[in-house]
Amino acid sequence: MLKLLTIGALALNAITVPASAAPSLDWGECPGGPGTVGIECASLQVPVDWGKPGGRQITLMLGRLRSTAAKAQGSVTVNFGGPTGNSIDLMRSYGGGQAFAGLRQKMDIVTWDLRGGPNTPGLSTNLPCEWKGVRLPRLPRDQASFDRLAAANRAAAVQCQAKDPELFASMDSASHARDLEAIRKALGESQVNFYGASYGGFLAQAYARLFPQRVRTIVLDGTWNHSAADWDRELNQLARDVDTFMVRFFNWCRTEASCSVDPATWKRVVARANRDPLPAGSTTYDGNEIRKLGLYLARGGPASYGRLAEAIKKAAAGDASGFTPAPPNQPFPAAPSPGVVECTDWPHPANQRELQRQVRRMEAAAPYTGLAGTIAYAMLSCVGWPIPVQNQPAALPMGLPPLVMAGNWSEFDSASRVIAQVPGSGSIYHDGPGHTLYLSNECARTKIDAYLADGVVVPAPGTRC
Repeated sequence: MLKLLTIGALALNAITVPASAAPSLDWGECPGGPGTVGIECASLQVPVDWGKPGGRQITLMLGRLRSTAAKAQGSVTVNFGGPTGNSIDLMRSYGGGQAFAGLRQKMDIVTWDLRGGPNTPGLSTNLPCEWKGVRLPRLPRDQASFDRLAAANRAAAVQCQAKDPELFASMDSASHARDLEAIRKALGESQVNFYGASYGGFLAQAYARLFPQRVRTIVLDGTWNHSAADWDRELNQLARDVDTFMVRFFNWCRTEASCSVDPATWKRVVARANRDPLPAGSTTYDGNEIRKLGLYLARGGPASYGRLAEAIKKAAAGDASGFTPAPPNQPFPAAPSPGVVECTDWPHPANQRELQRQVRRMEAAAPYTGLAGTIAYAMLSCVGWPIPVQNQPAALPMGLPPLVMAGNWSEFDSASRVIAQVPGSGSIYHDGPGHTLYLSNECARTKIDAYLADGVVVPAPGTRC
């Protein structure tokens, strides 16, 4: 098991918002105007450090689409993921179509720009760092290379930390969940209705752990399991989930006359690139990078399978450029920098020995992909992080009302392990590629709207859309 310093859930639950910190909201025009959908905004002051509720305050900017009913029956709070995306601008764009039309017949739709997000155009107090995508580091081969990676990661993180050390240390999803609780109070709601897409699903899981008695409805759309009691076991299961993308591809390849590659060819390419990275235009790819880039194509389903087959065939001849993503994507597997949310949400190994044990387990669980495509691969960028994990994965508490999860090939299996902990929960499955369902799948949206509005209309587990 990985040993990391964390703030215990019981201690976190003991922190409460004083009554004076739950004012009513003064709704008015948003900075930059309402756009075409009539969104309105309000600001809310919250502690930068929820362990010091009387200390320094920061600003959260909230956005609201009013219900089209004469009187709303409550609010649904929305986070679109990111993890620090600019949700008010996203609400302006998504709300302009039919995305929330059905739900707005009964409910107000509320979102907020998360604390500390990118400079432009986030409206809440930001962390003024250089937010960009950076190349994921390669797997260290020994303790010396692990130490060099840790030192490089730490040096990059400290540059961001110096901008605002207090906010830098309070960017985990549990802090965002505490912000959500403050928003609930300011809205005057007795319980939360929350829709969390992608990374927003981790915020939702943190809220459910911290404030189970305040949950009315929670939707997890296109997310993974951050609620595992045994994190090493969950990583192995997640690796198996990811491996199925290549299984689907090779199953297709066996029946497709134009496909001339097989699992043995794929494994030879990966092994060769791990020994000596293969050229790919102006750069090179090692085996894990080829796995990750191959997964980009495999996740696209049959529409991308032909290109993946050609890329593998070309790499077998010594040229890995077939895996290079098309512009404007970066030509390598990337992670967000600085990872101030991710690196305080997810465990990462403390030394090379722990990392190698993790790699061996995941290779055994997922022979085609190993740790590629999992959070463990992304966490290579967090080795050496200057502050410990603040929001460690943990099982959900007893007593939660039924939750609803929506997912496709990419997330359904992992998120199923979240809702399996809560009796009566339901799930919506789309048998195909993609990421999140609510905005693109009318069937899923209708079922999610019914659950959020009525609270008792829980789709059966595995409902297909």
